[in-house]
Amino acid sequence: MKTSMKDKLEALVKRIDDLNAELSNSNVTNDMERYKKISKEHSEITPIVEIYKKYQKVSLDIIEAKELLSDPEMKAFAQEEIEQGEAQIEAVEAELLKLLIPKDDDDEKNIFIEIRAGAGGDESALFVGDIYRMYSRYAERMGWKIEVISSNSSEVGGYKEVIMKVMGSGVYAKLKFESGGHRVQRVPDTETQGRIHTSACTVAVLPEADEISDVDINPADIRVDTYRASGAGGQHINKTDSAVRITHLPSGIVVECQDDRSQHRNKAQAMSVLAARIKDNQIKEQQSQIASERKSLIGSGDRSERIRTYNFPQGRITDHRINLTLYKVDYIMDGDLTELIEALTAEHQADLLAQIENE
Repeated sequence: MKTSMKDKLEALVKRIDDLNAELSNSNVTNDMERYKKISKEHSEITPIVEIYKKYQKVSLDIIEAKELLSDPEMKAFAQEEIEQGEAQIEAVEAELLKLLIPKDDDDEKNIFIEIRAGAGGDESALFVGDIYRMYSRYAERMGWKIEVISSNSSEVGGYKEVIMKVMGSGVYAKLKFESGGHRVQRVPDTETQGRIHTSACTVAVLPEADEISDVDINPADIRVDTYRASGAGGQHINKTDSAVRITHLPSGIVVECQDDRSQHRNKAQAMSVLAARIKDNQIKEQQSQIASERKSLIGSGDRSERIRTYNFPQGRITDHRINLTLYKVDYIMDGDLTELIEALTAEHQADLLAQIENE
């Protein structure tokens, strides 16, 4: 085991002792928020410490077995113990490596998915609708809830833009690799010559901020405009100034929401999206230096980066980040994303493991 890895594990052993002491402190047990935070950290560290203690015990058994090699009567037994111990050490060390993979604090959070039409005109808007349905179907399969925050319908069908909120367990962990450019190659319904057209849309996956107060939004930095909602929704929506547009002046971020009849509800939803976007920008700024030094195999997550091509004539989907091609475009467009997401997650974990091993 590398010294750097051993140092991390020894630090966790010390940390668990500190946490045990805190959990028995009446000042902590009387403070429910602090108690929950410490208990959560304790439950996350405990499995790692237990496996590490197993590693230490096996290591000690190997040392003791090696001392018996000089005894002719015990040599065969000692050799067998050493071989078994070394096999155990290898397995336990691999398990520890996986447990030491840094956890993303946002993995359990709800998300906003923003899908926008790109190059390709009407066909791009139709593709936005297809991608929206793909994520909606996947969410249904996972037992998650969906809420459309804002949508801008296209005249030919589909959407110029749609923002949806997905709520459930482990939502961000599953869908965080979907950010980027999605390209489609197919013959549009409006094409009379049978020619294949290429169009695109962009997807941004943003974890929901825990509380809007977590993001520092100065009221003086935002401008709130109300206007009459347009598009489908019934006469009631269109008769009142229920739609809300919020502009964050320092960053230039603009969020619109008009899907609810209540102006108050639309403003609250727009503020949630704004907080998520500002938080996303802050995270990207923090990670920019790391990203410039080393780019992840999964990609940067930037919405301008082309990540996937959906080729309908050939029935295939290719994820360019991991060079994975699946000939099941119809299934995937119907929300069967499991194989694709598992492959991306596995590649990401392998990438993180390599970082730990190289430290």
